[in-house]
Amino acid sequence: MKTLLSATGEPGSHEPVPPALRLHGVHKRFGKTEILRGVDLRVARGERHAIIGPNGAGKSTLFDLISGRQPPSSGRIELNGRDVAGRRPFDINRLGLARSFQITNLFARMSVFENLRCATLYALGYRYSFWRRLSRLRDAAERADAVLHEIGLQQRRDAVAGTLTYAEQRALEIGITIAGGADVILLDEPTAGMSRSESDRAAALIRRISEGRTLLMVEHDMSVVFELAERITVLVQGRVIASDTPAGVRADRGVQQAYLGDAFSEVEGTGA
Repeated sequence: MKTLLSATGEPGSHEPVPPALRLHGVHKRFGKTEILRGVDLRVARGERHAIIGPNGAGKSTLFDLISGRQPPSSGRIELNGRDVAGRRPFDINRLGLARSFQITNLFARMSVFENLRCATLYALGYRYSFWRRLSRLRDAAERADAVLHEIGLQQRRDAVAGTLTYAEQRALEIGITIAGGADVILLDEPTAGMSRSESDRAAALIRRISEGRTLLMVEHDMSVVFELAERITVLVQGRVIASDTPAGVRADRGVQQAYLGDAFSEVEGTGA
């Protein structure tokens, strides 16, 4: 007699493991203006998944809905099988999802280390307490130092965050995103405003930090998208027009006509 296995390989379970993220028929309207029009999306656990599309396609609005900054007008959003549509951002964060933003969002007058240490506190079980000295929280310090090495900023540990270069600030923001221990990471245009060499370093960093985690990113740099993503969803005018492997997206004539165009040709020319 054969032993039944779950999707995780554990015996005795008949329940399949849900994807990290699943969206069913998600709509978002602002008054009479419809931004998202029935978005369906599935992101498997441990997958690096990119969302691309022209400006105004609804990509950042979609991130706002997933991370709880705005509620959907209708539809269902599941995080590891739990419906989180309409929940507050900190509730969703505590369920294991963290997000970075297009605009760098740091404590500019605090050091790199202090920014990361603050990001670790809730995940380590600490709550607000005015009499507790952060310097005595050894586990928070150890976690912050581990993330410092993970993002390659150990040499900038005591630098004030506001004095970092733009690329270093983006790396620090990614560090803050992962410092709380989230297993689903949303990165919103992580290489925006970077030079080619900075983008290459950022892509290498994203590849490292996404190991063992689920990554969903919005990105306009097609070379970064095709280098990192295992699956790509194309959003145009609030609708998904394709969701496939990078090879499938390259070959999709509808995607080329609706979005990629010159950007697609540039990626082809680089051999990405």
